[in-house]
This record gives sequence, C-alpha cells and structure tokens, in this order.
Amino acid sequence: MQYVSLGQTGLKISRLGFGGIPVQRIDQPKTRQMLEAAHKAGINYIDTARAYTVSEEWIGQSLQESGLRDEFVIATKCRAITAEEMERELNASLKNLRTDHIELYQFHNPSPEDFDRILAPGGAMEALKGAKAAGIVEHIGVTAHLAATFEKALACPDIETIMFPYNIVEQQGAELIARCHAAGKGFVAMKPLAGGAIEDGRLAVRYVLANPDVTVVIPGMADPKELEQNVAAEADAGPLTQAELDACEAVRKSLGTQFCRRCNYCAPCTVGIQIPSCFLFQGYLNRYGLQDWAHERYNTLKVKASACIGCGACEKRCPYQLPIRQMLKKVAADFGE
Repeated sequence: MQYVSLGQTGLKISRLGFGGIPVQRIDQPKTRQMLEAAHKAGINYIDTARAYTVSEEWIGQSLQESGLRDEFVIATKCRAITAEEMERELNASLKNLRTDHIELYQFHNPSPEDFDRILAPGGAMEALKGAKAAGIVEHIGVTAHLAATFEKALACPDIETIMFPYNIVEQQGAELIARCHAAGKGFVAMKPLAGGAIEDGRLAVRYVLANPDVTVVIPGMADPKELEQNVAAEADAGPLTQAELDACEAVRKSLGTQFCRRCNYCAPCTVGIQIPSCFLFQGYLNRYGLQDWAHERYNTLKVKASACIGCGACEKRCPYQLPIRQMLKKVAADFGE
C-alpha cells in the first residue's frame, strides 16, 4: 500500500481509502469485518458522513469494538450552514463515531451560495475553526459536485482538502484537481466508478490513481470482493498501458449518451429542476441499491423530475448531447414522481 501526505495536513494516509456509503446495505457486524479487513490490507483512511444514515454509527461502533480507532484517519462531513448547526452536527458525529476527535471534518456539498454563507460571520466555518482550536477537529475540508464550489474552496485558506468526482467519464474537474495539488491542498477523488456505472472496478481505480494530483481515492465498499479488487488495483498503480487507455475510451463511448457528468451546464432549468441531482440520486437507487436513502435524498428536491415540461433548453446547453428530457422521464418513473 502506498502512503502519501494529505496535502499539508501532516497526515500520512493510504492512497486507497474506504468509502463508507455502501455500509448502509449491510449491518454493523459486517461493517466491522470490512474495516478489519481494510486495516489488514493497509488502508487507513475512512470516508463517511452525517447524511449516510447508519454509516457513522456502525463505523464508530466497529472501530471501538475492534480497538482500531487510532489506526484510522476518519473523514466525515455534514451539511451545516450556520455555526449553531455545525456545533449540533459535529457533536452528533463525535457521538456516532465514539471518539473525542475527528481528523478531517468537511462541509458536505454546499452550493456556491451556501459556501459564502458558511464563511460569513455566524457561519459554520466559525464553529469548525473553534473546534479545530480546541483539538476536536484536526483539519477542515469541503466536498463538492459543482466546479463553482471547487473554485471557491481553492481560494479559501482555511480549506485543507477538497473532494470532487473524478473518474474515466467525469473529467470536468481535471484542471481544478491540478490546481488543488499545486496549492498544497489534499484532493480526495469520489465516485471513481461513476456511482457504479463503470463495471470494470479495477480499471476505474487504476485510472484515478494514475493521476499524481489525486491524493486518495475512496471507492465505496461493502463486500470483501470489492475490497480485494480495489486493493489489487492500488497495488498495481502506475502508468496505464495502451490497452487500458483504449478500454477507458471504450467506456467513455459506451456511457457518453447516457451518463450525466454533473457539470451543471444544463442549468438553469425552466421550471427549477436540479437536473444533475436527479441523476445522482437515481444512481444511488439503481447502482448502489440504496433504496430508502435514495428516496430520502430525492424527496429533498423542491421540484421533481416529473415537473419537466419538455422545453429542451437543457439539452441545447449540455456539452455531451444527453437526451435529458428522456432521462428525466426515467428518473420520474423510477422514483414514482
């Protein structure tokens, strides 16, 4: 296992991390088994979130029972905007994770506007910096799906790490990732398998790790076979062969007319649909198999996919020529609204 510095935090982490979204599919004893196997394989970075239902709780209980808490760097996140919300969410994370400190606490996918509110007086950053001064949180990061939020995070000196989608088909952040590395901030690659759309997991992980600007990749894991596959891919890290490059291009062509890269060029929708979010939650539903959680996230959308009036304005702006109107009909059918 290769270990690298997480930006300028001083933390030494494995380049392969443990993505904690899918543990919602299993139970706590199996979560413990997965984490013990991950530790044995050399993984020392765990990603979870307040929003991942039981993920924090089961990970915390598993680390306590196994005595492995101090062997891992825990990275979690919440959607708090105000200082008051952050204090409440951070306390919940500490309780769930059964720990008195968290190595990396992140703002969870704020919009550019919400990121401004986070940094304003009385915002969540105020509380998180206080927790950092008290030794409760060691480092501060942000996760994002929009390039505009990534840009703002790069300009913020208090942000030490940035998480963003990066995989064979989602390349919209490549230039930003290079800037992130140059700025000395750690980069966490999420969605390496494009939410499960890329079937060849080994190739997907190999592709992400071949980029030296990527600090750590966090594929979701809930099955021992997934862990074994990801560890094998990390062990084989290095430049891609021509055959692998050709395979990557074949994946892009295969998914090109059906996969949303979440670049958000389709916005604004005439009726206010958050188009990339619709496709993101559909991926959790159909690829991750997280039925309840996907419906919960979809229900937070003020305007559902069924509200599409078929004007086609989004399709004219989409750089990938996706049939968005047809795709939204599928989302509405999958979620029943």
